[in-house]
Amino acid sequence: MRRVATSLVALLVGLTTVAGVVAVDARRDHDRAPITITAVQQPESSALASYEPGTWGRTVFVLLVGSDERAGLDGARGDALHVVGLNPGLNRATIIDIPRDTWVDVPGHGVGRINTAFQFGGPQLQAETIRRLTGAPISYVITTTFAGLTAMVDAIGGVNVQIPYHMDDKNSGAAFEPGLQRLNGRQALAFSRDRHIPDGDLVRTAHQGQLIVHALSDLRGKGTSGTDTLRYLDVLYRNVKTVGISPTDLFRLGRAALAIPPGNVRNFPMPAFVGMKGKLSVVFVRQPVAQGVFRDFADDGVLQAH
Repeated sequence: MRRVATSLVALLVGLTTVAGVVAVDARRDHDRAPITITAVQQPESSALASYEPGTWGRTVFVLLVGSDERAGLDGARGDALHVVGLNPGLNRATIIDIPRDTWVDVPGHGVGRINTAFQFGGPQLQAETIRRLTGAPISYVITTTFAGLTAMVDAIGGVNVQIPYHMDDKNSGAAFEPGLQRLNGRQALAFSRDRHIPDGDLVRTAHQGQLIVHALSDLRGKGTSGTDTLRYLDVLYRNVKTVGISPTDLFRLGRAALAIPPGNVRNFPMPAFVGMKGKLSVVFVRQPVAQGVFRDFADDGVLQAH
């Protein structure tokens, strides 16, 4: 089953990576890491996500992509999509959850499911497709795989997740009772992949966003000082590779992300409904509600009117 979840673990993994002297084996792990952070090439008409060198005092938008890349597939797709707006000035953040089957225009490839953008053009095209949908000028794309999510959750010692109801799905491996539980990497992946639940993929996407918030809370609980951040350098470095990003910028942005209290992070599923396009089951953007949400989000990464 072609599903994968992403987590703010992946975001903070990348954002808190810094330059340093590392062992040869750590460098080898880094080069083969299953999590990749890519700087987005901005279109001429778009600002670079309000980036201020050295401060990260204004809003920056980051796209989290859970790729279904694995052996036997004809190209990877973006099967878990979340746009994160970080606003250090207001000390708030918003996560917009976008279902993988959302029916949109993919630049250069016509109308189709939004996750095919990753298959056609990797992180850059996926970011551009979502920028056109939401209006949010995305600066970075963080991509993780099944293996990447599992490894990172295990590396930080698991994540606390509030299980909303009984889950028993042999396809994803989700087998949980309701309540707060500490999940290891395999369990976190199973929770995020389960779509045999009420409202299927729409709720599955929301669960992924909730997992992001839980992961942020857990990481922040481990400490937010520079020393606390650096303590995880080795494990983070081994699990993340970067494309077009300086380690210094990642560290500064990571500190900004960790400074935002989890209670100030809002998870908001994109207004949508499930329908059919020919024989395909797809997700349609619910307009004009969604457009209002996107305008509210894209200006500063915070939802004030929703």
